[in-house]
Amino acid sequence: MPKAKLFITHPLYPEARTLLQGSCDCEFWEKQERPTPQELLARLKDKEGLVCLLTERIGEDVIRAAPKLRIVADVAVGYDNVDVPACTKRGVVVTNTPGVLDETTADFAWALMLAVARRVVEADQYVRAGSWQGWNFDQFCGTDVWGKTLGIVGFGRIGRAVARRAAGFGMKVIYHSKTKASAEVEKQLNAEYREMNALLAEADFVSIHVPLNGDTRQLFDAPKFFRMKPTAYLINTARGPIVDEAALVHALEAKKIAGAGLDVFEQEPFIHPGLKRPNVVLAPHLGSASNETRGKMALLAAQNAVALFQGQRPPNLVNPEVLKTS
Repeated sequence: MPKAKLFITHPLYPEARTLLQGSCDCEFWEKQERPTPQELLARLKDKEGLVCLLTERIGEDVIRAAPKLRIVADVAVGYDNVDVPACTKRGVVVTNTPGVLDETTADFAWALMLAVARRVVEADQYVRAGSWQGWNFDQFCGTDVWGKTLGIVGFGRIGRAVARRAAGFGMKVIYHSKTKASAEVEKQLNAEYREMNALLAEADFVSIHVPLNGDTRQLFDAPKFFRMKPTAYLINTARGPIVDEAALVHALEAKKIAGAGLDVFEQEPFIHPGLKRPNVVLAPHLGSASNETRGKMALLAAQNAVALFQGQRPPNLVNPEVLKTS
């Protein structure tokens, strides 16, 4: 029996690569730059599976160009880069990689929070430039994180991981989520539910952990920023389009908020020029970027693809109705 043909848009980590090559006929994208949309369409013409990154937009045009396609295995927890309804209509399985990146992304949210509050990037640049002439009493004084109020928007796995870390900083944790957590979870994490406007008015740090969808696109707009404290900071490790960047720039310029730590952007890799300011820490989408976690993500995506072609149910189905009707 011939092996299923797969196109993988990244060389991946060794364990995932070995698993895929042992079960499928694999074509890997080995170049440093990402494949263009035209290249992606050309490579998929005879493929039954696609293992891709969030940089690849998998829309109806891609689905039409790949008549044999049976699975899109996204190496990400968020799958807003994939047109799931179009895949479902064509009977194409979509999978993601949840769970394995929660703690790493929570770590990075905290890295941004600490960096922007304590002006770490500014100070680092100052030292590297040779400008430091010695210790000074009020040099690069920032804001305490210890004992402040942390507002978490989106209280799923990653949001709760962020909340767990707050205990070590003696912070008050408040959260807003589409679904209110159980009393047991609230007690365990010492977290209190708030309506969105109340959270914005109370929090010293607002950390975003919601998925990108029709309800959350530009969730953080001008009115949201004007409800925040002028001493508050915005942290975003979720998805860029959740924040209206023009509105955020205006809020920063008007000193309606104190600063921001951003790992994701509205139109990646483009970054609004107004965000390149001292009180904003910018990172190139590094939330899950540890070797351990990226390796686990790649392996999970590979396991999803291999499972389907071995006649099994992939562990992380986004559209399970495809298998129910196929």
